[in-house]
Amino acid sequence: MVDQQAKEMLDLWRQARYQQRDYDVDETTSSCSSTGVPSSYPTTPPPPMPPSCSKRHIYTDTSVFTQIDQLAVSVASQEMQTFTELVRSLTAGARSDVDKARAIYRWITVKNLNVMTFDPNLDKDNPMSLLRGIKYGTESYHVLFKRLCSYAGLHCDVIKGFSKSAGYQPGIPFPDNRFRNTWNAAFLDGSWRFVQCNWGARHLVNAKDLGVKNGDRRSIEDKNEIEGDANLRYEYDDHYFMTDPEEMIYEFFPDDAQWQLLPRPITLKQFEQLPFVRSLFFRFGLHFTDPRLQAILKADRSGAVGISLSMGPESTKNLILHYYLRFFDGTENSETLQNGCSLKRYVMQSMNTKNDVVLFRVHVPTSEPLLLDIFANSVSAEHYLTGQPVKFKSVCKFKIICEHLCHVMVPLPECASGEWGPYKATRLFGLIPITHEDPIINCGQYCDIRFRMLRPLNEFVANLHRNGVDSKRLQRCVQCSVYENEILISLEFPDEGQYGLELYTRDSNQKTLNGKQLFTHCCKYLINSRVQ
Repeated sequence: MVDQQAKEMLDLWRQARYQQRDYDVDETTSSCSSTGVPSSYPTTPPPPMPPSCSKRHIYTDTSVFTQIDQLAVSVASQEMQTFTELVRSLTAGARSDVDKARAIYRWITVKNLNVMTFDPNLDKDNPMSLLRGIKYGTESYHVLFKRLCSYAGLHCDVIKGFSKSAGYQPGIPFPDNRFRNTWNAAFLDGSWRFVQCNWGARHLVNAKDLGVKNGDRRSIEDKNEIEGDANLRYEYDDHYFMTDPEEMIYEFFPDDAQWQLLPRPITLKQFEQLPFVRSLFFRFGLHFTDPRLQAILKADRSGAVGISLSMGPESTKNLILHYYLRFFDGTENSETLQNGCSLKRYVMQSMNTKNDVVLFRVHVPTSEPLLLDIFANSVSAEHYLTGQPVKFKSVCKFKIICEHLCHVMVPLPECASGEWGPYKATRLFGLIPITHEDPIINCGQYCDIRFRMLRPLNEFVANLHRNGVDSKRLQRCVQCSVYENEILISLEFPDEGQYGLELYTRDSNQKTLNGKQLFTHCCKYLINSRVQ
């Protein structure tokens, strides 16, 4: 039905364009017609081909759509009785085909189906009828988007295939229809561009990971969707508007290889092997340094395996990453070993400041498969210093297997999770390491660590940890001193071994909480001491 309706509307647009071209011959003015779509827009849908340029060559900042987005939000607050009325209102300010598609996309993603109520007797030609169908599982976002595009005179196709959606884990094969999905491709700016309104509008909220609130994007288009699910949160995501094929292929695999829009299409097996990433991975400008990296990582006989991510220049100042390691089966207490030791202590996260690469070095202590989930968020120094919780969101996941484990590494000293080394202190606290820039320090019985302050920090506290030793006993082994704009941390190790040093600080201008001064975790070092 929607295909026939779309064809009829596009036929009307085709006739209008022919008339407009005749008019433009006599009144040659600009390349855009009065309809808001370029006069060169094709009358019939071109075959699927890779786009002529990437999304970032069309826009890099969503502020270029400020007026379009504001209009879409305004129209969304009104009830339009017909598709014609709706599209005419949405595209009133459109100057291009991209503007039109953007207005439609934003109108759809603004609609929060959790709070909307519908008249059960709505006419089928009423846009609200389609939204009602989406809420109750009888219609879908891709049908709505295609229909609105046809009323706007835009070519739009419905693409079917597989997706790494709700319930998917890294490396899972696609033998059946569990992960079927549908999305759109619209012909915009001279090329076919992907649009996924469903994933662009909704989050499936998962509050278990890392003990913080974590919104992990998922597809909710399957038949098992629960009406009014409280775990659904509506939040617009620009990533799924005009997504580049090189990024889309990480999450979506079309049945027709042409609709990968890639110069060299990949196979379903290769799709399964691609790392499991989410939209935030691309939004934060992250990249895998190894293009051959796969979703399933094989550790060597010592249990070692590494993952490295490069950060874009716009993310280096404020982006904070964390990780979560657990058993792949996901049972209760799946993040700890039988002896109670947390699996996170077998991961060392560090930063290479020379090339802005984050490295996760894992030494698995078991031959059972594990799941490594990497989280990220952009955090300002001001927010971090308040001590308020940071909501991290998943950016990528990996399955780790070790077929032949010959040597189990000892766990790292029990410190706060997250990055090792001084780089976080530099980014968020303005502390410049004078003596030790690397996360691992090899020293004798004594060690002095110095920082230079670029901002006023009132007080510092350092804690020392070692496996099997009460941290309170080690407190006398570490001392902090401040001399003008320099901090000195003096260490005297009682025994040879591996230690974890943590540094906490607070801003001198920071307000108290319930009369108490809050200290914020600043950085940590891994220290190997050799006592003569």
